[in-house]
Amino acid sequence: MRKERYRRYLIRLFFGSVIFTAFFSWWYLAERTGVEASSGQSVSAAVGLPNRVYAGGMPVGIYLETDGVLVVGTGSVMDISGEERTPSGGCLQPGDYILAVNGHSVTDKEEIVQMVKENECQPVALTIRRGEKMEKVEVEPVQTAEMEYRLGLWIRDDTQGIGTVTYITENGQFAALGHGISDPDTGKRIESTGGDLYLAQIHSIVRGTARQPGSLCGSIPYQSREPVGEISANCASGIYGRIEEDQKGTFFAQKSVEVAAADEVHTGEAVIRSAVTGECRDYSIQILELDPENENSKNLVLEVTDPELIELTGGIVQGMSGSPLLQDGKIIGAVTHVFVNDSEKGYGIFIENMMAQNQG
Repeated sequence: MRKERYRRYLIRLFFGSVIFTAFFSWWYLAERTGVEASSGQSVSAAVGLPNRVYAGGMPVGIYLETDGVLVVGTGSVMDISGEERTPSGGCLQPGDYILAVNGHSVTDKEEIVQMVKENECQPVALTIRRGEKMEKVEVEPVQTAEMEYRLGLWIRDDTQGIGTVTYITENGQFAALGHGISDPDTGKRIESTGGDLYLAQIHSIVRGTARQPGSLCGSIPYQSREPVGEISANCASGIYGRIEEDQKGTFFAQKSVEVAAADEVHTGEAVIRSAVTGECRDYSIQILELDPENENSKNLVLEVTDPELIELTGGIVQGMSGSPLLQDGKIIGAVTHVFVNDSEKGYGIFIENMMAQNQG
């Protein structure tokens, strides 16, 4: 009898510990991910990431504003007497961001041009960000003509281009490109305050060939149309933001798909989803290699095998960055780069890494 009571006590103790352990695990997961267990929201094998998303494939126009005014380069100017001068030489360098002129914040290049003009030949104090450091430099403008003064700078305050949406979450968060947007002159990722997303109109396709990547040729109606989304971040793994509420239907046209964890991705058959023809559809590819440890948006090597896509584009072209990759019915990643010497091959990033880098 005593043995029977003792056995029952052990059984209760065992199940009690199991329940406590399960509750603690649930509580810890909710605390770590910020997800209420009662909300019904599911998470993927990668803790905290959405379990289902809407795969993209639609080309979009991207307008990105710089965080400050980016110095693209410095050079010489001819002063009013015909002498060559380099006013910013040694003071500024490509990749610097000008944040203020004479203590006044600036956000676009026209402001700098106007302030320098008003300052005439008097030295201007520039507050700049160089990497992680804030610095102040002084530059003396050069008079190049009547009422014209220059610092010998090439500057940029925004950038535009065409890319592809990778995924959209149920609440309208989107990701695109699979890699960050870099300045074409400095090669550095643009530090941005945000921007806008537009629907792009693709007019033609330049096919990729050996050593000559192709491209999507289109237009972005910045002035005539309202943006369909807002860009909030330009990260190493892509651009991120939110789709406008009244535009969600455009991106939710197809059914949502499961998100694959990185360890679920394997070599072999897969598809790339793209709307290069104006209609979103899947094209066959092969996953050739996997590199889970790569931190440069190159977790996998893929090869386009679909005859129709090869005929249409030559494989992967500029503007297709961000095109979602699907395997076994799940979204596994996005196209990020094309091989320069073989347009049918390219790199891709795991969807798990794309999501996690944005959250981290």
